[in-house]
Amino acid sequence: MKKIGIDARLYFQTGVGTYLRNLLYYLQKLAPDNVQFLIYLLEADKDKATFWNTNFVKRPVSSYWHTFSEQTRFLYETYRDNLDLIHFTYFSYPILYRRPFVSTVHDATPMFFKTGKASTKDPLSYEIKHRVFKAVIKAQVKKALKIITPSKTVKKQLIDLYGHALGDKIIPIYEGIDRELQKVKENTAPPKKFAKPFFLYVGNFYPHKNVETLIRAFSKIGSPSVLVLIGPKDYFAEQLAQLVGDLKQKKHIIFYHNVTAADLKYFYTNAQALVHPSFSEGFGLPVIEAAYFNCLVIGSNIEVFRELLNDEYLSFDPHDETDVIKKIQQFLTKKPVFDYKHIVPQYSFEEMTKKTLDVYSSCL
Repeated sequence: MKKIGIDARLYFQTGVGTYLRNLLYYLQKLAPDNVQFLIYLLEADKDKATFWNTNFVKRPVSSYWHTFSEQTRFLYETYRDNLDLIHFTYFSYPILYRRPFVSTVHDATPMFFKTGKASTKDPLSYEIKHRVFKAVIKAQVKKALKIITPSKTVKKQLIDLYGHALGDKIIPIYEGIDRELQKVKENTAPPKKFAKPFFLYVGNFYPHKNVETLIRAFSKIGSPSVLVLIGPKDYFAEQLAQLVGDLKQKKHIIFYHNVTAADLKYFYTNAQALVHPSFSEGFGLPVIEAAYFNCLVIGSNIEVFRELLNDEYLSFDPHDETDVIKKIQQFLTKKPVFDYKHIVPQYSFEEMTKKTLDVYSSCL
């Protein structure tokens, strides 16, 4: 029996966690019986994550991503299991691993947006961390048998960074709509402050997400609508909350943390539009989720959004606050019509998993 390892240490995180939970769910349904999957989970997550397929074996580990322990202890634990193949599902891995592996590179954004503002660390620590990160991702891309990206845009970015010689081993595979979000019953009793017309942002609050520009733009629109910002409560959210207070917009720009799938379904279903002002994305799950619920999208005119949505969204220049204001006002004056019926079927985690299995097979 072949043994394939899956690095699932981010299983309960946002973003990559959504990818992992859906990948592992469909792998259990689709994987051949002659393959055993060893699932590397953090110790804290081992009891919360459940698998019904008896060929899926949990391997609890204590090594977090981007740590020295990852480079030593996690390296030892993966070698100990004598794997035929391992799938590193994030751009962090034991750089001395020399057995066959596949990598998913979700996003090249950290390679393009190098600013101390993007970290809570002091400038020197950040510079050291960023140099180490660059060395790790370069080694991962060079040494992987195959590299999976969530879009053609990320494949192009990696080729631009590391050369055309890598082109044949980079496989773009689209992701999909979270199965939990599809099946959950909508929360029909949201707090009263979300009952009025609202625009929506979903994601984290890192600087490259450009939420600051969105906040400044929305504060100047003068619409009775509110802006709901959904994402984690962290250092970056606190900085933006301070900005909202300084602009005296607390009644019009509202943060919502610890959102459930049922809550998120409510917001997508009832929002006037999703507004996504990011400077850079690897895929953009929120825009696809919005399209699935027929929530209109107003977003940056970046390459990946054009790839995913074609012309079926109202685009703006994310570097131009005036253009963001103009496009939201244009939306309020004359609501556009977009047809997502032919777009949404392209994005499926089940289809993604089938294609990922094909990648595994090609490497064994």
